[in-house]
Amino acid sequence: MNRALIRNGLVAAGLMSIGGVLVFSRAFTNTAINEADPVVMSNFGLLMIMVWGLAYLGAAAVTSNIRWLAAAFALEKLVYVVVWIRWLSDNSLAKLYAEDPFAGVFFSIYGANDLVFMLFFGAIFITQSRSKQN
Repeated sequence: MNRALIRNGLVAAGLMSIGGVLVFSRAFTNTAINEADPVVMSNFGLLMIMVWGLAYLGAAAVTSNIRWLAAAFALEKLVYVVVWIRWLSDNSLAKLYAEDPFAGVFFSIYGANDLVFMLFFGAIFITQSRSKQN
């Protein structure tokens, strides 16, 4: 995987994490997101998603092999994908959309977004593990 693709993907992941939280939480004022999942999507949890976004942006500046960092990022995304699937199986998106469309959109897409970036980070890990860079 070429360096530009890795850098751009990491920047995209960072901007999605930071921007997504700020937009859909309306800068931490949208309580519907917190109420829909008070453990994972509390304001603290949303802030931690933004911190992960900062980590992705920081990793974008690294020019050497980041395979183990990418593996950690992939694992983090896997956790969110599993939590999202469990949330979808136990909750009603229609009810959430009726309560707050921003929260509905957020819960509709966050896990799919995390799945895409999990696969991206996994691909970085695999391709860099196969290369001779250490």
